[in-house]
Amino acid sequence: MSAPMEVSFSAPPPPPDPAFTAVSAPSPVPAAAVTSSPPQQLQAEAAAAASASAAVVVPSPADDKVLVSVEVLLHATSAARHEDVQAAVERMLEARSLSYVDGPVPIPADNSFLLENVKRIQICDTDEWVENHKVLLFWQVKPVVHVFQLSEDGPGEEPGEDDTLSSFNEWSLPAKEFDGLWESLLYEVGLKQRLLRYAASALLFTERGVDPCLVSWNRIVLLHGPPGTGKTSLCKALAQKLSIRFKSRYSMCQLVEVNAHSLFSKWFSESGKLVAKLFQKIQEMVEEESNLVFVLIDEVESLAAARQAAISGSEPSDSIRVVNALLTQMDKLKSWPNVIILTTSNITTAIDIAFVDRADIKAYVGPPTLQARYEILRSCIQELLRVGILTHPHGGSLPCILNYSTLKEKKHCPEAVEPLGALHLSSLLYEAAELCEGLSGRSLRKLPFLTHASVANPSRCDASTFMHTLIQTAQREILESRG
Repeated sequence: MSAPMEVSFSAPPPPPDPAFTAVSAPSPVPAAAVTSSPPQQLQAEAAAAASASAAVVVPSPADDKVLVSVEVLLHATSAARHEDVQAAVERMLEARSLSYVDGPVPIPADNSFLLENVKRIQICDTDEWVENHKVLLFWQVKPVVHVFQLSEDGPGEEPGEDDTLSSFNEWSLPAKEFDGLWESLLYEVGLKQRLLRYAASALLFTERGVDPCLVSWNRIVLLHGPPGTGKTSLCKALAQKLSIRFKSRYSMCQLVEVNAHSLFSKWFSESGKLVAKLFQKIQEMVEEESNLVFVLIDEVESLAAARQAAISGSEPSDSIRVVNALLTQMDKLKSWPNVIILTTSNITTAIDIAFVDRADIKAYVGPPTLQARYEILRSCIQELLRVGILTHPHGGSLPCILNYSTLKEKKHCPEAVEPLGALHLSSLLYEAAELCEGLSGRSLRKLPFLTHASVANPSRCDASTFMHTLIQTAQREILESRG
């Protein structure tokens, strides 16, 4: 079983530090050239290949450059061609001798075209490289630009039997509802990259016609672990991220969230038919080759209950029909290259072994580690500072809460600690994070709110007082969670 993963899934943290910092290159190295646009078909194929390669940060064998994804969000009102925006962003990046780290990229004040059309430019997924190599310099990078607009349509519902309960909710991706969700999820370095690499490989193997009788893959992901660790949010964020990365290959992307409870009929033997009916609708979606479909089955154990339990009498016999129908329908979807099934479970022992065996990735998502707990709480404190709920004790500029790595370095420095400075406040936050061992990401995101509700004067709350109250609140929550 893999190591526990850190996770949170609440509102996105405030914008991180700028994604670029100036560096001095050892020698002038030409940036990647922007070539003239090839014919439309070749351009689409080239973009699709780049998307698959740059779904994660990987070295480019041709020139030993690192492919780094740069996501460009257009304004909702922008009518600019994506190709024109992509070329403009590539030129902008070429003009800068800067290092690459995750975060937003400021748009130059003199670039009227980008200012008019682009809402945000963001460097993505360099964390694994930076973790291992400390810095990613501009001459090591070949940026791969992904241009997209968010769908502002909410989820659509498909009525269930007798119009009592919808059988699934459907989103057009990328959706405004999920914007920033991926960045707000905090994990051990490598988990997000693993999922992105998996999806890129699964789609590539299918599109290239790899014989499934020789090399087997099912495009099924199973995330399992205790409640509150953000498994469902991770699945939605992954679908959102892939819809952006593969936009050049698939003009339409959809997320279908299955309501498992709606598939159980009060009439004996009808549940299996309801599963078949649902997957028939999904198959109609994937028959459109330009449509990439993500099927999310939350708490899949309710559908894939162990057949052994049904046979022994501890589960109704109708469960056998449901499991058989589910497995049959998933096997049918294997023949379509443009569908990925994302599943979650709180109780993996309750899932049929035949279903578990079909999952390509079975990742355990457990309670967050110390570093993740600290960063989750830090993002919450930064948000409260940003909106003015927390203030500096003596006015003036607000202190910056140090990130985990910087705090670990500074904690061992012999320099004196300012009583109300960044290091002092960060150390108090670290103490609170240590106390929160065992709490889920969901509980950690609630902690600052509960803390604010506990302070004597909520309307005027300084950061230092808040940190001390946070420690007390964490102690109380831990005691209550243990009964």
